Amino acid sequence: MKSLLTVLVLVCALLSNKTSIAQPSHKPVATRPWNAIWISAPNETGKEYGVFYFRKTIDLPAKPATFFVNVSADNRYKLYVNGTLVSLGPARGDTYFWNYEHVDLAPYLVHGKNTIAATVWNEAESRPEAQITLRTAFILQGATPVEEVLNTNNSWKVIRDNAYKPLGVSLGYGAYYVAGPGELVDQSKTIKNAMSPSLDDKAWPAAAHLGQAKPKGVADAFGWMLVKSTIPQMEMVHQRIPSLRTIVGMTAPLGFPATKTPLTVPANTTATLILDQTFLTNAYLTLNFSKGKGAGISMTYAESMFDNLKKFGIRKGDRNAVEGKEIGGRKDSILADGSNGQAFTTLYWRTFRYIRLIVTTKDEPLTIDDIYGTATSYPFTMNASLKTDNPEMQQMLDIGWRTARMDALETYMDCPYYEQLQYIGDTRIQAMVSYYNSGDDRLMRNAINLMDQSRLGEGITLSRHPSYSPQIISTFSLWYVGVLYDYWMYRPDALFIKDKLDGARGVLSFFSRYQQADGTLKGVPYWTFVDWSNGFNNGQPQVGSKGGSAVLDMQLLTALQQAAQMEAKIGMPAYAALYTAKAAQLKQTIQRRYWDATRQLYADNEDKKVYSQHANSLAILTGVAAKTVAPAIAKRCLPMPA
Repeated sequence: MKSLLTVLVLVCALLSNKTSIAQPSHKPVATRPWNAIWISAPNETGKEYGVFYFRKTIDLPAKPATFFVNVSADNRYKLYVNGTLVSLGPARGDTYFWNYEHVDLAPYLVHGKNTIAATVWNEAESRPEAQITLRTAFILQGATPVEEVLNTNNSWKVIRDNAYKPLGVSLGYGAYYVAGPGELVDQSKTIKNAMSPSLDDKAWPAAAHLGQAKPKGVADAFGWMLVKSTIPQMEMVHQRIPSLRTIVGMTAPLGFPATKTPLTVPANTTATLILDQTFLTNAYLTLNFSKGKGAGISMTYAESMFDNLKKFGIRKGDRNAVEGKEIGGRKDSILADGSNGQAFTTLYWRTFRYIRLIVTTKDEPLTIDDIYGTATSYPFTMNASLKTDNPEMQQMLDIGWRTARMDALETYMDCPYYEQLQYIGDTRIQAMVSYYNSGDDRLMRNAINLMDQSRLGEGITLSRHPSYSPQIISTFSLWYVGVLYDYWMYRPDALFIKDKLDGARGVLSFFSRYQQADGTLKGVPYWTFVDWSNGFNNGQPQVGSKGGSAVLDMQLLTALQQAAQMEAKIGMPAYAALYTAKAAQLKQTIQRRYWDATRQLYADNEDKKVYSQHANSLAILTGVAAKTVAPAIAKRCLPMPA
């Protein structure tokens, strides 16, 4: 049976790409500061968790044809015009390249009074690992003098919503979770309709000045060096939850929650419901409810339910089953205040298939008026087609495309539920899926820029970026060279990659410091992760008694071969010659040092006691294995039939 990777490669080979996205022209850096001021709430350190509302009202003599503004915040914002959500951001980056969105407000403006408002939140120490931050702040700059009437300064008003507290995530099982907290919201303390133009904000204090906003390229930029986001706004799609799988403590009306059907939980009752989206989604959850003074509501989100956690640990079993299963994960909690028309929407999106909804009422019934999601993702369009007589292949493609879209929002992500981090190794594969299926390479250009911006003085990249905590997987820097090579090979924009070749040179210069006289590597620092494979120590291939590793040497060989090709076509001939010579030497050394003529396989190191699919696959891909023996090696690498 072919491996999943083999099948996916075959699928990709059958796909026909139809679309190419026009690339933006290269523009010079800015030379002057904005007129707008970074603002925040007065008497706030800006370093603590908090949810804040900013507002300004203006009068317009007529509805404008266009009205462009630039907007950003730290950590996140939702921008509203006359109560309508018009922009979310900023796209994640770092303080040296802090994104702002360029937004046209004209479709939402009217003649006369207009209210522009923003929800800005800072998750501080609870923030996701992927969220880099300085302090709570908001900025909005009119694109021309006409729009500068909206520039942020102390004419804006701001207030903290004291109803919000972070809700720490206790999964109930062991996993690396760094995707941010849940929310605890007390409806009796919240500022309702804070984005509505009808709200009276006269008592709100004026915003406090932090400093003048400065774009990237201006000397002494305060805190955030602003750059225009190069990716579009995320897709937002209304999404009903189609299935109620179980309910305990009461009965549910027919149609709930697939349609807007009120469900009333009686007084002094605990009701537990398992809602099933029927597929995994990234979505902002909205819950509308009434009455229920003092009632508690919790929503726990999960990719899958688990078998008995104490007995089996993290075992999901049949992912469609819910009976006898347990749930754990990120949770939001709400305290009802007893009024009509209470509303809750998550600040940031949640990942879930299942939601466990628990409502515990006191002396007053609580009515759930509606519950639904707003699904979000990068706005990829499928522009590829697959022609096959095997319908299972189309199903596999559909599943794979859904998975790819789940892992692509403002950055590519290793997973949306637990980490939301853009790792170079993961992203290289995701990029190929995007190139083949969509042809939209804007998200990957953004990823390449972020990888390039993460480079250290030593020459290598960080393993993931953006990331609040630096992590170095030195082998991922070699895959970064592969990322550049893939883009160069598959996308019509060699100039973009030419600009990145200096980074590839830095990576190879770093590794050259650990090459021995014969070209092999020894003592490469940091985490030399390759794969979570049996026999690998913490994902690292076994090193021999003399310090050698065939897997690491062949990864370096791959990078040298790819860099040599790029340098020969779009770079410097001297580097092409250098890398070609180094690759030729290393290729001969690998053959001599790791080939086992008896086993007819490449060993993982010079001791020739360990053999892996990794070493032998790389031997084939790099051309170390001669074409005459490569097929036989590949067959030996396949799992034995059951």
